[in-house]
Amino acid sequence: MNKMRILLTGGGGMVGRNLLEHPDIGEFEMLAPRSSELDLRDYKAVERYLNTHQPDMVIHSAGKVGGIQANMREPVAFLLENLDIGRNIVWASRQAGIKRLINLGSSCMYPRNHNEPLREELVLKGEFEPTNEGYALAKVVTARLCEYITRENADYQYKSLIPCNIYGKHDKFDPVHSHLIPAIIYKVHLAKQRGDETVEIWGDGTARREFMYAGDLADALVQAVKRFDSMPALMNIGLGHDCSINEYYQAAADVMNYSGSFVHDLSKPVGMTRKLVSVERQQEWGWHAKQKLKTGIRETYQFFLMEKFQ
Repeated sequence: MNKMRILLTGGGGMVGRNLLEHPDIGEFEMLAPRSSELDLRDYKAVERYLNTHQPDMVIHSAGKVGGIQANMREPVAFLLENLDIGRNIVWASRQAGIKRLINLGSSCMYPRNHNEPLREELVLKGEFEPTNEGYALAKVVTARLCEYITRENADYQYKSLIPCNIYGKHDKFDPVHSHLIPAIIYKVHLAKQRGDETVEIWGDGTARREFMYAGDLADALVQAVKRFDSMPALMNIGLGHDCSINEYYQAAADVMNYSGSFVHDLSKPVGMTRKLVSVERQQEWGWHAKQKLKTGIRETYQFFLMEKFQ
């Protein structure tokens, strides 16, 4: 029996690499071209690739990603690059006759300053967080394109998953480019190496975030492939609970045996006060994350050390 052939975009990124390391990935024939082999910004190149390789399914996880500093510094690139690659892979898949596609969105698609768990129907029900508006716009457009394609022809099932914030192995740790947890790991590691008595936190640290280990998202994606027909057309993937930024710093300090203290710079931007996705649809579908926070941070820190000192 032939294996299902799956094209994975973003195979060199954190989500893609964790998916390719999943213990069940050998059940599928995976195509995971790097950007040097397939430039997703080039529609004709994407079209040629799909027609040549004819995958049975596409998983779209590629994108220009970064933390709050990167999004504020490069809003044009975050809008245009994500818009181009999302439109190109989704529409080229439709034109190539590929019937199944899983698109990865982002919790940035949800309205800002919404303190209750973010339900899927809240997309486009309020203004975005200004610090990553361009990225959010591109993600919403791609998800809507998937929805419209299926609406026009139900033979084409193009579905979107909206993960909460992700961290883990293969993450970016430089604070110029990184998200919260890898930036925390980098800063606490540096403070420990230098013997610094304090580590700076942007804002008062009370803002709350939901961070899921990347290996858990990879597992959700594998289950989405295996149980594609039962998966909702739009579904959050998350933990269903969050922590304050102060708590993430303390968890990292505990794991890394850092005994210093934290100071707060109240002049720095912090983004949304809370961003927690609703996991009701996910629970009804029958999946939940398994990794505990400190275990995930420990494995991520070990990966950081291995990469840093290779």
